[in-house]
Amino acid sequence: MKTALPFILALAATAWADSRLPELARRQIGITIEYDGSYERLTYPGGDVPIERGVCTDVVIRALRHLGFDLQKEVHEDMKRNFSRYPKRWGLKRPDKNIDHRRVPNLRTFFKRKGWALPVTDNPSDYKPGDLVTCIVGGSLPHIMIVSDRTNADGVPLIIHNIGGGTEEEDSLFAFPLDGHYRPRLNQ
Repeated sequence: MKTALPFILALAATAWADSRLPELARRQIGITIEYDGSYERLTYPGGDVPIERGVCTDVVIRALRHLGFDLQKEVHEDMKRNFSRYPKRWGLKRPDKNIDHRRVPNLRTFFKRKGWALPVTDNPSDYKPGDLVTCIVGGSLPHIMIVSDRTNADGVPLIIHNIGGGTEEEDSLFAFPLDGHYRPRLNQ
């Protein structure tokens, strides 16, 4: 029995997302009221655009930061070591600590590299509070959302995101084609 304990603890760590993420993201509702993806220089580490504005990634960045996980720093450091493994959509020759963590394709790569990826399904019960899901909006725009701890009347989880009008909690988990499902494990 003594040898099974590390396995059980590791399994428990991978089984559930951090259920605090929805509440931390929800705190941005009514405060982050603008959608603005403008490039700007950020302090590093711990940089952020002003709380009243941002994009979908900023909702995730802020919620994770409240848990002591600086996505800006983590993505930048991984990109410095593994730049060739990240998307080349922006013509960059090297990592940019001001914007890389605010780009959904980079986050998808980072989450996969961290071992957070899970299968994308159409089963609502596969999505736990605090999971992160990515999708494609309008046929080509990458988007990221946090799975809420609240559900609709059918038991489908709501999501928390900024898709254009500030941070909102909505019933739209399956509104767009999902292309990523991730369960953060912050103690890795």
